[in-house]
Amino acid sequence: MHQYPELLRTILEKRGIKTPAKAEIFLNPDYNRDFHNPFLMKDMEKACVKLFETIENREKIIIYADYDCDGIPGAVVLEDLLKKIGYTNYEIYIPGRNSEGYGLNLSAIKEFAKKGVKLLVTVDLGITAVSEIAQAEVDGIDVIITDHHLPHDILPRAYAILNPKTDDYPEKILCGAGVVFKLVQGFVKKYGEFYKINTGWEKWLLDMAGLATLSDLVPLTGENRAIAYFGIKVLRKSPRPGLQKLLAKMNIEQKYLTEDDIGFMITPRLNAASRMDDPMRAYELLSTNDEVKAGTITDHLSKINDDRKTMVAGIMREVHKKFEKSPMREKKDVVVIGNPKWRVGVLGLVAGKISDEYKKTVFVWGKDENDLIKGSCRSEGSVSVVELMAETSEFFMEFGGHEFAGGFTVHNDKIHFLEEALSFSFDKVRRNRMEDKIIYDIKSDLGAVNMKNWREIEKMAPFGLANPKPIFLFENVKIEDIKKFGKNGPGEHLEITFSDTGKGKVKAISFFSNSESFEKPIAENINADLLATFELSRFRGKVELRLRVEDIV
Repeated sequence: MHQYPELLRTILEKRGIKTPAKAEIFLNPDYNRDFHNPFLMKDMEKACVKLFETIENREKIIIYADYDCDGIPGAVVLEDLLKKIGYTNYEIYIPGRNSEGYGLNLSAIKEFAKKGVKLLVTVDLGITAVSEIAQAEVDGIDVIITDHHLPHDILPRAYAILNPKTDDYPEKILCGAGVVFKLVQGFVKKYGEFYKINTGWEKWLLDMAGLATLSDLVPLTGENRAIAYFGIKVLRKSPRPGLQKLLAKMNIEQKYLTEDDIGFMITPRLNAASRMDDPMRAYELLSTNDEVKAGTITDHLSKINDDRKTMVAGIMREVHKKFEKSPMREKKDVVVIGNPKWRVGVLGLVAGKISDEYKKTVFVWGKDENDLIKGSCRSEGSVSVVELMAETSEFFMEFGGHEFAGGFTVHNDKIHFLEEALSFSFDKVRRNRMEDKIIYDIKSDLGAVNMKNWREIEKMAPFGLANPKPIFLFENVKIEDIKKFGKNGPGEHLEITFSDTGKGKVKAISFFSNSESFEKPIAENINADLLATFELSRFRGKVELRLRVEDIV
């Protein structure tokens, strides 16, 4: 490991990367080495053959994708394959978040049958849709499931299931678009020569697979790291007009695109389509070749994203009032909170905010357009919400999700008893949870904040779940200056200037913060310990190395 600079070596070793061989794999992903053979997925051969036969028979295909920034890029990946081989007898179907809800629905399947659809390929959904897929079978529609969610006890009777959680595929936590990419990779490997597709063509689809991988918060290790790593590289060169217009709207230089730009800027705008309007707008933006159309959709998504922010802020004000009126809520392990007027599409964001703020497992509900009680749930880390809902399954019409985030539909007459039932089940499935204590990677002085060190740290990018940005501890630094700033007037964010005895002076940014937001309340001319990560800002063309505050203690 001595061939690496001390800073990089220290961080790698802290993360269990202690040999040159492991460091080489981590720092220098290789497409041929790090992408597993797609045919390691149990039903990959069946899926590829079925897709090929359907295409050759000129039969109708439906690509049925989830409405978020995993399913939609995944739909674009599969569509790009069909476009490449000149196949046109297909449709993209994305259910409305508010009108139809998550997953396959029976009415849509019946409509597909009327249209003579012969093959339905799901993207980022379907693994729990037992009755819906049974109906598709009755209607003569074969189904290829591509999904990554946890299955229930009974698997659907689909023609083929591509889900790493149901077989021995080495990378268990691919995102939905990642699974679709494997399908395309497998298809090109098997039939690329037949369709005169150049070897490696599918690499250009990694912009969408990478976007989804970074949006869906899967661990950035193993194959996911390779997808994200090459995904960022392709995104920086991607010719898609919609992506280029969206980046220009947000003043992001495409060639310098980062994972932070994706997480904080791109993903919220794409998800705003399903939360506030029609998810097809996000799909159209990513798939169109029309620059004028791309510009129009970009403006629309930016507007509704602002509307979404306003709506979430309004709901959070209601939430705070509800907690003030019922102080006992703060002592409960599980909180169920809702209002029939709250828009279902934004409740995932609300649940996340409540869970973060109050350190609770929370279930947030509203009513959809069909007068059904639907909602989102988030765990603060001590319980799997899927396990919790399974233990209380008699209260739910539908439920599903990941370990710490999920969605649900509740019987109208049971919503008022849900909190008590979940609290009872909580003790059965809870886990020991580590306290939220920030652990740092490097202890240093402010002199370490320089471009040389930033370039070393950047070798570990892209950062995300299971590969967080390295946290630096700067002890006993002086707070020289505190400035408030924000698009919506001063006071939204903080810019803090720190100095130390070594005469180092550095700016640090903390978004959506005030002087009371940290473990130690801050004021000018006091000393404190700073926990922060490196950040290179290119705002308005000005390149500036600064820190992003994690906490001040």
